[in-house]
Amino acid sequence: MAPENKYIKINPADNVAVALKDLTCGETIAVDGEIITTRTTIPAGHKVALQEIMTGENILKYGFPIGHALHEIQPGELLDHHNISTNLSGKLDYSDINIQETLSNYHIDRNNERIFNGYVRKDGQVGIRNEIWVIPTVGCVNGIVKQIVDHLNAETNAEGVDGIFGFPHNYGCSQLGDDHENTRRILRDMVHHPNAGGILVVGLGCENNSPHLFEEFCGSYDRDRIKFMVCQEVEGDEVEEGVKILRKLYENAKGIKRTTVPLSKLRVGLKCGGSDGFSGITANPLLGAFSDYLCEAQGGTAVLTEVPEMFGAETILMKRSADENVLKDTIALINNFKEYFLSHGEAVGENPSPGNKAGGISTLEEKALGCTQKSGSSKVCGVLQYGERIKNHGLNLLSAPGNDLVATTALGAAGCQLVLFTTGRGTPFVTFVPTIKISSNSSLARRKPKWIDFNAGVLIENVSIKQLLVKFIDFIIDVASGKYVNSEKSGIHEIAIFKNGITL
Repeated sequence: MAPENKYIKINPADNVAVALKDLTCGETIAVDGEIITTRTTIPAGHKVALQEIMTGENILKYGFPIGHALHEIQPGELLDHHNISTNLSGKLDYSDINIQETLSNYHIDRNNERIFNGYVRKDGQVGIRNEIWVIPTVGCVNGIVKQIVDHLNAETNAEGVDGIFGFPHNYGCSQLGDDHENTRRILRDMVHHPNAGGILVVGLGCENNSPHLFEEFCGSYDRDRIKFMVCQEVEGDEVEEGVKILRKLYENAKGIKRTTVPLSKLRVGLKCGGSDGFSGITANPLLGAFSDYLCEAQGGTAVLTEVPEMFGAETILMKRSADENVLKDTIALINNFKEYFLSHGEAVGENPSPGNKAGGISTLEEKALGCTQKSGSSKVCGVLQYGERIKNHGLNLLSAPGNDLVATTALGAAGCQLVLFTTGRGTPFVTFVPTIKISSNSSLARRKPKWIDFNAGVLIENVSIKQLLVKFIDFIIDVASGKYVNSEKSGIHEIAIFKNGITL
């Protein structure tokens, strides 16, 4: 990093630098012994050309191409989506990919097993919260679910548990094929999630997601912790009956205590949203360092999703496959999601949102190279389909879109007890498990203290990633042991389910 702290050149091969603060037109920066004079204002987080770049020539950031120049660019010129275009196009042949060994640079106390205080369930899973959930099988009963939850909250004030929540959604009926299965899988995964000490599943009775068939679909379950109710089969007031059932679940859950468990039992989801030009420099590398520490040093599990935001950086993940089967599954993960785009007539490279572009991210490749840093450098041990639950320890890849709502829900459904969510522009959305918001810049942390839980922006303020990682590990262990994050203090719990096809 430059002594004047005005910019960062991430990789020696890069032909751009990233402004760490607003650079005025005519300002000079010294890069690799060369004096660069800015030709325009360069907003913080945006890219400045370090050399002449010809039309069609690749723009290099993170040491990789992030697109090509649409016209000739002079040193000191701003590079953004107006003069950079993606190199991405359809499916690719990855037959020349070879698996490589990698090792993280950020191991801390590799031989020191860390612990947290969690809730051990009868099936051996460990929860980090002891909440009461009411899950509708179909959107038709959302109002009933709300009344049941509101009634018990008013009666008990959730004393002795970590909260009483309902999870309304629009689906469960008039769906076909994959959409119907997606709904069933996500709701089933929630039924089996260890963060709930008591779960009431509320069905209507005539929906496609038939309550009795859904109960069978859930397989074996703890009948003391999980109950089902079908509204059309209740004689009399279904709200009163629901409250009666939920009250028993609540009384059972109140008696459950935290116990000490190894950090290897922790499963975290890795997500970014509302990203900016600093996300791939600060917050995402911090998550990558933690992911390596959790997976390699502690035997835990991390899950990376947002498949479209792997496009352009997918070969980095492929080369880190644990074996040839994982490599094959990773290639299928990427090409199947590209085919999803192409089947709807959409280009695979059109992903950065207006907010991303305003924050300094110009192409999908640039976004992907920053996004995948959340996975660190450890080997990929498994690939999960949407709605599939974690089977392997270590780093996993999960099929889900980049959409914050859908992807974060998918991470929780896969079995993650919490989600680590980086952001450079800020977002209040969280899912049904604790969602830790990590800011990529200090300005956001100051402006949105009720959104942001941890500030990674200090990494461009002369704090090293190794120093910050120690604090980050301790913070996550505190959260896993019961410390509420800001969204929990605000009472926000939400879900969103992936939809692709026809609604009848």
